[in-house]
This record gives sequence, structure tokens and C-alpha cells, in this order.
Amino acid sequence: MLEYNKRELVEKALEARKFSYSPYSNFRVGAALLAEDGQIIKGCNIENAAFSPTNCAERTAVFKAVSEGITEFKAIAIVGGPGDEEPSEIAAPCGVCRQVLREFCDPEKFIVLLGKGDKTWKEYTLEELLPLGFAGKNL
Repeated sequence: MLEYNKRELVEKALEARKFSYSPYSNFRVGAALLAEDGQIIKGCNIENAAFSPTNCAERTAVFKAVSEGITEFKAIAIVGGPGDEEPSEIAAPCGVCRQVLREFCDPEKFIVLLGKGDKTWKEYTLEELLPLGFAGKNL
């Protein structure tokens, strides 16, 4: 099993947050997705004036990875908050992002780190954030 530095993952999410395009909500989110092979794929939220085409940081990271052939993941760190200031509270992924993660990740093993600007975090499994999640095996 691949070992990883959780603090480094939170730091990478903070780095990704700097690229957020959020002129409408001013809520900047960064994500750092750890692939099973050790690669870290970063993503940020990207808003759109039409709102529905907006993409969350978590999905940006997953879609970037999958578009490059990476489909097995170990963990993700997510950091979000208003403006340029360092977030003092955690920001949890929306339901759509939880479902996208469920498509590719084992809910009992995949770790979600919800970070803050001080590089602390709360840790959950995907199962804790999406109990009774829907997957391909349910079809």
C-alpha cells in the first residue's frame, strides 16, 4: 500500500486553490488528488456566468486524471473558502463530487482530507461522506 504525506496533500490543495476562477461566488477551492501510483493531480473550481457549467475543484482533478488514463486513487485533499484569505473552516465536497469520486474509488478505503489554511485537516472515508452510495454494481 502506497504511503503518503497528508500534510503535503493539503499543501498541494492550497496551491491549487490559487488558480481558482471564481468571479461570481468568490469562494475559492483547491483539490489535490492522490493516484495509486503516487502522482498528485491538482484541480480548482472554475465558475461560469451560466452557473450550471461551473466545475468543482474535485471534479476538475478527477477529470484531468481520467483524461490522462489515471483511474485508481487513494486520497484527495480539499481546501476552500472565501476570497484570497487562508480558509479557517473546512469545506466539504458537494454531492455531485462525492458521486464522481464514488465512480472511481473504493468508498471504504478512499480518504478525504478536508483542510484549512493552517494546514490542519479532518479526515473521512468516502463511505462516511456518501453512505449507501450508488455505483455500477447497483445497475
